[in-house]
Amino acid sequence: MTTAPMTVLVVGATGSIGRLVVAESVAQGHTTRALVRDAGKARRLLPAETQLAVGDVTQPDTLPGAVADVDAIVLTHGSMSSPETVDYGGVRNVLAAVHEQKPRIVLMTAIGVTARSSAYNHLLEWKRRSERLVRVSGLPYTIVRPGWFDMNCPDEQRPVFLQGDTRRSGSPADGAVSRRRIAQVLVAAVTAPEAARRTFELIAEHGPAPGDLTQLFAALDEDAPGALDAVRDEANMPPAQEPQRVRDDLDALRTPAGP
Repeated sequence: MTTAPMTVLVVGATGSIGRLVVAESVAQGHTTRALVRDAGKARRLLPAETQLAVGDVTQPDTLPGAVADVDAIVLTHGSMSSPETVDYGGVRNVLAAVHEQKPRIVLMTAIGVTARSSAYNHLLEWKRRSERLVRVSGLPYTIVRPGWFDMNCPDEQRPVFLQGDTRRSGSPADGAVSRRRIAQVLVAAVTAPEAARRTFELIAEHGPAPGDLTQLFAALDEDAPGALDAVRDEANMPPAQEPQRVRDDLDALRTPAGP
């Protein structure tokens, strides 16, 4: 898959996935910009070619410069302790900052995000709400739900894309995948037309990694236009029962063609 280089903004760029996304984006020839809170730390962790944009997803006034003139935004940020403010609020603030631009959005959430009786509900529900923001925004997008990080066996390098989010044990039994493979899939989704409007779970199984992910993307079903949730997801989080502030955020971002 050969594509023209793009300008890619990575959010969560100094995290364990984000720094690999930055490195992969640079390796693919993209002009790569990292949204960081600490420029000194970022310089130590990220490739020298990386452009730095100092800002914070929880502070909307720091974001317009970071998103200016980008072709794509890859969001890998997260917080176990503050998912409403960071995981959800960060996506809301970034989407609001793009204004009239139409960047490709690639959002990383988590396998099992649609579970309603998980020990991780405090995190998963806000991640699911962040997905809904992306879907109603009208921007081209791909949403990737990785399995458990780096808990795959050494011979499990073959990426497998699933849909329906049926693996909800909240344990590595749901599937695992390496951080490096996650980063490769996220960056590949930036330029693959076949990845547009797809939401999928990402795990790894026995076998080598393919050189091209195009066929895996193309085999996925698209999300329904204007839908809040992904194709095949269980309808177990009624929008009418959502907090009013969440419904207000959806209304603010929803395009005229949205639901």
